Order: sequence, then C-alpha cells, then structure tokens
Amino acid sequence: MASVAKRDVDPLRDDLTGLASVERAHRTLAAWQQSAIADGRTAPVHAMLIGLARFNAVNLAYGEDAGDGALVTTAQRILHFAEDEFEEGDWLAARLGGGNFLLAAHEACSRERWQWLAEALADAVAHPISGLGDAGNLRLWARIALMRPAPGEGPTMIFDRLAETLEEARTHKGRRILWSDRGLTVPGRRSAEVDADLLGAIDADQIEIVYQPQVSLDDGTIIGAEALARWQHPQLGRIGASQLFAIAERTDHVAQLSRHIADRALSDAASWNADLRLSLNITPADLASRSFAREFLKLIAESGHAPDRLTIEITEHSLVSDLERSAEALRELSAAGVQVALDDFGAGFCNFRYLKILPLDAIKLDRAMIDGITIDERDLAVLRGIVAMAKALGLKVIAEGVENEDQRAIAASEGCEYYQGYLCSKPLEHAEFLALLPEHSGLFR
Repeated sequence: MASVAKRDVDPLRDDLTGLASVERAHRTLAAWQQSAIADGRTAPVHAMLIGLARFNAVNLAYGEDAGDGALVTTAQRILHFAEDEFEEGDWLAARLGGGNFLLAAHEACSRERWQWLAEALADAVAHPISGLGDAGNLRLWARIALMRPAPGEGPTMIFDRLAETLEEARTHKGRRILWSDRGLTVPGRRSAEVDADLLGAIDADQIEIVYQPQVSLDDGTIIGAEALARWQHPQLGRIGASQLFAIAERTDHVAQLSRHIADRALSDAASWNADLRLSLNITPADLASRSFAREFLKLIAESGHAPDRLTIEITEHSLVSDLERSAEALRELSAAGVQVALDDFGAGFCNFRYLKILPLDAIKLDRAMIDGITIDERDLAVLRGIVAMAKALGLKVIAEGVENEDQRAIAASEGCEYYQGYLCSKPLEHAEFLALLPEHSGLFR
C-alpha cells in the first residue's frame, strides 16, 4: 500500500474545502505565465473571482458549522463544474478566504464563452443547499468578476484587479457578472441565445455521447463505462453535461434531452461484449415523473441492451423533491435487473436515510473523497469509514477521480471494488472506447 504522510497544515490546500490555497493559486498562475514566456508567447489564461453575497449573514444567523457546510458544498459545485467544462485543458479551483473562490483556466477561450461559463456557474452555486441544520434549504447568491490577464500582469495584479472588480460588481444591483475592463454584461442575452439553440441541437443529433471507462480494482480489467453528454456549441465551444442539463431545465427540455442521451448510449452499449456494463445518469426530472420507470424499461427493451448490464447513477440532488416516489421508481427498475448507484457520495451532507430506503447496489465516491488519501490520514480515515459502512450494507464502492497510481493502490487496499478516472482514461468517443478495450484491459493493476 502507498504510504500516507501525516500533516497538520498543507500550505497548498485549503483545509476546509480541499481546494487549492491562495499560495498554490499564486504558484500555478505564475507557472502558466512563465512557461509561456519561455516559449516566447502569452499564456492563454482566463480567471474569475466568485464572491458569495452576504455570506457572513449565514454564520451570524445559523452558526459557523452551517457556514462551513455551505462553503464545502459551494466548493464541490465549483469543482464539479470545472471538471465538466475544462476536460481538455489545465485549470485551477481555489478558495481565497471567506466566501471568495477563484476559478482559472489555462486554455484558449473566447470572451463570450468565459462570460457564459460565469453565468452558468452562478446558476449552479445558487441551487438550494440542504442538510445544514436550522438553516433549512439555504441559497447562496454569487457575484463574479472576470478577466483575461494582459502580458505582464502577474498573480498579484490578477488577484487585485479581480478583487476591485468584484467590489464594484456589488454596487451594481441586478448585475452579477462584471469584467475587469469595466464592461458590464447584458443580463440574460447570452443565456437566452444558448437556450434557443438547445432544442435544435437535440433534433439535429448534435449532442455527443462520450464514455469514461470503469475499471476493476481486483484485476485491472475494464468492466464498463459511464455515458456522459457533451455539446459542441458553434460559438461557445464545448459545454459539459452539468451545464447542458441546467440549460435544458431552464427551457423545459430535460425529459427530451435525457431520453436522447439514454437512447444513444443504450444503442451503443447493446453491441458491447456481454461482460461490459453501461452506467447512465438519471436526472431529478426523470425521477419526478410517475411513468419514468415504465418508460425507461421500455426504452431498454427497444435498444436490445440487457437490463442486468445497466447501472443508473443518481445524486442526492435527484432525491430531494420526493424521496418516496423516487424509491418506488428505483425499486421497479431494480426488480427488472437494473443496478442503482448513489453518485457523488461525500460531496455534500448525505442524508443517510437514503441508504436505508433506496434499493442501492453501490455508492460512487466523489473525487473529493479520493483527492487527499495519499497525503492526509484524516482523509484516509474517512475513506475507511465509508467503505466499512458500505460493506455492512452489502454495497459495492466505486472510487471516482482516481488520477495516479498511489490513489489507485490505496482505494484497492481499502476495499473499493472499482475506479474511474484519468489514470485509466479521460471520457472517450465511442470508437475510441472500443479501441481501448483490447489494448488496456488488464493493464491497470
């Protein structure tokens, strides 16, 4: 087993949220810029500072524990957003103190795309946060400062300009996004255009399905893949699954988008070898429909894919509205052979009642549960506790976000059955996934 170093304070990591610290943010931005200078070019860096409005009022009204919980949940939403949107390039998510967070990307990006990403992230942050005691369902609203650093603007100047711009944004009521060049945005214009594009993209079959392999920790074989949606927007570039569904929710196209993805993925997976599994994400809108289970089983039958080779992944967010109805639909699917996994486990404040009521077969650990297990004994202790609980309940454990061999070795030694992450592969187009199977099966041991 890989060794785990005990530490009191990691200067490169925010102790509460696990995101990068201010010091690491400085170092990373400087490294991006120095690398570009060495090559005689300007680093393609975009940055945004996310500030939670009136965050101090949460601590005063509900206590610091509730405030800390809200910060942890916000950090995870920013992290998931970045993972979804910046799959191809380098990026950095950091907490700068209090309710302020930094998101930076080291890739070419148009002003329009960075603007849209800020709007989409602000929407994601504003989703209700539950499980914070007396706070009930808490909402946090964000204002965001944006910039594209000019040549010669180092990390200190980037932070100062973003902070000044964020402070200015707070004085503009109704304006939540502001560029550091003082260019106020036109609220809703870009979002409205993107919303209008989505239905046409679905009809034109422009929503891509990619597959991220899932690997056995016992013998290193690829046992299947999770299907993920991507949309290559003609002006904004690639839009990841989370924001794709956020757009669909605004335009009331969730059911159509979800069915399109399931239909495409099931059709692809029907041709796979019989020992490979497909994992599909199920949305809150899916579970809210009384006819969902019946219609979904019909879709499976029409595809020719065996129900017992399918896993559906649900998140805590999917279950908030009506747990009993969700449990009923999931039991119907489970009875037909479909397996059920609780996704993003550990990303927020999980209601452990879900583990009792739902017909679960597995829990899928959020990458935040994996990030620190090689360097922090506390993170490792949490992993051990979750795996022990899962074993007691007869649930398998999937480790998500495994990026290096040490993480894989610890996940295996602690009893996780499967892993998913860049150590094996990024999400792949269908033909690329099929090409990976004979070459890599059995090599990730």
